[in-house]
Amino acid sequence: MASPLSIVAIGAGSGFGRGIIAEVLGTPDFGERECTLTLVDIDQSGLERMHKFALRVRAHYKSRVQIIATADRRKALDGAHYVITSVAIKRYPLWEQDFRVPLAYGFRHVLGENGGPGAAFHAMRNFELMIPICRDIESLCPDALLLNFTNPESRIIRAVSDLTKVRAIGLCHGTGGALSGISEILGMPLEELDIVSGGLNHFFWVTRIADRKTGADLYPKFRERALSDPRCPALPPMVRKMLDVFGLYTYPSDDHIGEYLSFGSEFTGVKWHYGLESRQVPRVDSAPKASRLERYASGELPLDDGALGSSGELAVPIIKSIELGQRYWADSVNVLNSGSYVAELPRDAVVEVPAWVDEGGVQPQKIGPLPEALAAFCRTQASIQELVVEAYRHRSRSLLLQALLVDPVVNSVEKAEKLIDEMLELQKDYLPEFSGGFGAAS
Repeated sequence: MASPLSIVAIGAGSGFGRGIIAEVLGTPDFGERECTLTLVDIDQSGLERMHKFALRVRAHYKSRVQIIATADRRKALDGAHYVITSVAIKRYPLWEQDFRVPLAYGFRHVLGENGGPGAAFHAMRNFELMIPICRDIESLCPDALLLNFTNPESRIIRAVSDLTKVRAIGLCHGTGGALSGISEILGMPLEELDIVSGGLNHFFWVTRIADRKTGADLYPKFRERALSDPRCPALPPMVRKMLDVFGLYTYPSDDHIGEYLSFGSEFTGVKWHYGLESRQVPRVDSAPKASRLERYASGELPLDDGALGSSGELAVPIIKSIELGQRYWADSVNVLNSGSYVAELPRDAVVEVPAWVDEGGVQPQKIGPLPEALAAFCRTQASIQELVVEAYRHRSRSLLLQALLVDPVVNSVEKAEKLIDEMLELQKDYLPEFSGGFGAAS
């Protein structure tokens, strides 16, 4: 008889919760063994909503998976085998500061989430959430595998790897857009294509496009078709320019790619897509409507594909593959580059590469060579990964300043110093206290 299985989802009230619930409960093999799915969230209303939803889905599948909902993270983690994290605090108000304050100092960054000066503060806030979770994992379930969705993905995984003993991989569905775009441009179904990509999270490059049956290189045909169609929806302006100049296809969108480049705002502008400038402001506010998930949880809506369908995320497929011994190709995982999976990047960088998964675990794959220019872009970001983590480790303003000055968007030492002082004051309730001035790193 299979041993008991414990899966813990921390931040279950987030947008990732629905898919985790539907995919775990929709796996018959999990229901046929002693399996527990524990939902954890400090937002009580969100937790209750997800618990009700999970109970409906459980009844629908007649699953025997036990469902537990709790705000007590340590109780949930005791003996866990897999921990899935998707955590944030005050996401949109703080993200808006991450974007607008650097912009006010003249730093024309993009989004302010995963790259650019705003991302340094986003990363450190989420280090403050993730590292305590990892300390609990170390003491309560040290052999557990952490599957992380929290951004900035590469910096989170670097911090977990450098500062804790937890086994962790980062997951993102961004490669799905690239795969779909290639399929659309070539007019071929995905199952007929052999596609490999890698680099960094939200900044990856497709290194191979081939016919799965014959092995024929389809990249020349792809480039010709993509660049000859000025209205190709899978080729937004920056994606098109990068393909034209550097020869490799990247995705998922101009704003994600642009976060890592000095010229990103040339293509995206400096509007914040989630701000008031991008939304109408009605004269009279209408009463808030119940979300679709709330209506599923309450029983108002039947459990259709919107409730039960696959999320396209990789956490549960990876768990299934390991536990059930079903060999699985994961299009992208974020891991340390310890096996030189991206040969042009440092071995201690966190890279995004494909992986085979089976009962032996996650086995990242090498992606083939990156052109030097693209490797150079990525090496800069790998250095920023290290500097941000070390700034957090040592609570060093000097190292934090170094991280900002290495960023390709930052072009003023004086303004970077003022930005750090202002952001550390604005977000002091969410960040560690940084010591020292801007002299030599302590």
